[in-house]
Amino acid sequence: MPAKSQDQQKAAGAALSAKRGETKVSSLKGASKSMHDSMTEKELEELASTKRKGKPEHVNKKD
Repeated sequence: MPAKSQDQQKAAGAALSAKRGETKVSSLKGASKSMHDSMTEKELEELASTKRKGKPEHVNKKD
């Protein structure tokens, strides 16, 4: 599943780093914290490895 925005890709990268023990889990906030808690390392790798070119910086949630 590719990331839909640059922000989502960055959050997945932060969560992946914490899941691997490279950064502290306590430093995570918002989306990256919930991604860390709810996704597997493989799912985070897929999101974090998405290319940023052509992606919007931010995508609003649909109501």
